[in-house]
Amino acid sequence: MPLPPSGNTPWPPPQLEIPHADMDMWRAWYAGDTTHLAAVYGGPSSYTRNGVARQFFEVDKRRTVGGDELRMFWGQAPTPGQQAAKLHVPIAGDIAEMSANLLWAEVPQVTVDVDSTDADAAKATTAQIGRYLDDRGHAKLREAAELTAGLSNAYLRVVWDTSLRPRPWLDVIPADAVVPEWQWGVLAAATAWRELAPLEEASEVWRLLEYHTPGTIEYGVYKGGVGVLGIRMDFADHPEAEFLTGRTDEHGRQATQINRLLITHLPNVLPNRLWDGIPDTAPLGRSDYAGVEPLMDALDESWSSWMRDLRLGKARLLLPQSMLETEGAGKGGSFDLEQEVRVALNMLDEGGAKDSITMVQFAIRVDDHERTAKALRRQILSSAGYSAQSFGEEGTVAVTATEVAARKEESLTTRGLKLLYQRPALLEVLSTMLWVDAVHCGAKGIDPAAELTASWPAAVQPDPEAQARTLSLLDSAGAISAFMKVRGLHPEWDEEEVVEEVQRIRADKADAVPAGDPFSTTDPAVIDAALPGSVADDAQPGAGEGIDGQPVDLGQTV
Repeated sequence: MPLPPSGNTPWPPPQLEIPHADMDMWRAWYAGDTTHLAAVYGGPSSYTRNGVARQFFEVDKRRTVGGDELRMFWGQAPTPGQQAAKLHVPIAGDIAEMSANLLWAEVPQVTVDVDSTDADAAKATTAQIGRYLDDRGHAKLREAAELTAGLSNAYLRVVWDTSLRPRPWLDVIPADAVVPEWQWGVLAAATAWRELAPLEEASEVWRLLEYHTPGTIEYGVYKGGVGVLGIRMDFADHPEAEFLTGRTDEHGRQATQINRLLITHLPNVLPNRLWDGIPDTAPLGRSDYAGVEPLMDALDESWSSWMRDLRLGKARLLLPQSMLETEGAGKGGSFDLEQEVRVALNMLDEGGAKDSITMVQFAIRVDDHERTAKALRRQILSSAGYSAQSFGEEGTVAVTATEVAARKEESLTTRGLKLLYQRPALLEVLSTMLWVDAVHCGAKGIDPAAELTASWPAAVQPDPEAQARTLSLLDSAGAISAFMKVRGLHPEWDEEEVVEEVQRIRADKADAVPAGDPFSTTDPAVIDAALPGSVADDAQPGAGEGIDGQPVDLGQTV
């Protein structure tokens, strides 16, 4: 689908209304914006993002039993005359951050298949990929992973500008800023878009659209309104799009000279359980928040109730009106709590003035609220696929790596599942960067067509002491070679690095053998000459005798 012509074209396209509405809801939880949450769950609201308003009572009725409206804490209107006292626990942001940390705390090892190219090209290509995955590239990939956890998916775009940087780099596009086109479940084309700054009237909405196909990018600037694309304008009509004038032809197209898309889709996990039956949404990912929004809403309500107990639990005094000091006619009265000496009142009851003062202080239900909040928190994390121990719950102190892995099993399982989607996207976008680097940035010696593989480091590093003890036991039993010991200690090394380390270890051991030691050689004549009873042994202690002349069992190690 090329860029649409001028007119009242709805934008974003109507078929994405429900996915974008759900993404808008997840964005409110991810950002922790209480104003956005209130707008999302308050029914039809004026809150808009990218021209899409969240119509909660229309979209979400399909998910409730019998079509009843779902009661949500953030959808309740504040009590008139009272200040807003709702609290938000940012657990959604914590979940997205933890997901990104599990996946991208360290950079994966990307290698080139030596069978797909020559050795020199493989070495140069590996080095160039290492430059792509520097701190900037690493941070961008982690950013994309955090967005996918919250908003269900994201897109990676390869861009280049040699006047800014000598190599191509990555740009992360939110899921609701791309209109994808799928073919057999694979991204075949995509329209990325963003809003530009208004120029004359605030009601005008300027948009820049990029239609990506293999080998070509078509750009278009439109002036319209909320939800309407409007009229297609020239690039020179908006200062943020003027730079495209020298990059495109008369039709607004730019030839990439690369027969592949410059945009890569990155889903969170699949399948998506929410959008079943909606066309062209099956390849879109599933958010970590899908299905747990009511639990997060209940957690916020629990915390707000707890803080309400604290406010109501403040001690208050009820005084008879006769104890107040008048301020004058029509000015009411007051009572000074700090005054130490007072005149007793003549009262009929026996208790006097002391018993007429009543203190009111409600109980603060700390234990009840704490147990409720902890139970909700554990259920939210479990439903999202994470262990509570990953978020600092009790039992995080473990002695061995095995205990850590056992306590964080859910989180590690989720990490392994997400790597099934992260790894192909990473390799695809790295291959695209190699092609752009070779074609547009003048990279020499690399092979963009080389096959790549990626391996992530272990999420839980083994205990060095336990690993050394295991290798020592295997070595004592004669059940492991030096090669396998080094490989077990450094699983990220390739075979060449392991062999080099084994050779260095053997060289160190050879240097440590004293000069003249007969057992430092494999020559049978030298070893036989050194054994007891040989001619060379005449000057040594008698056969079967030790250094001090005591009998020694020759079958025993000395």
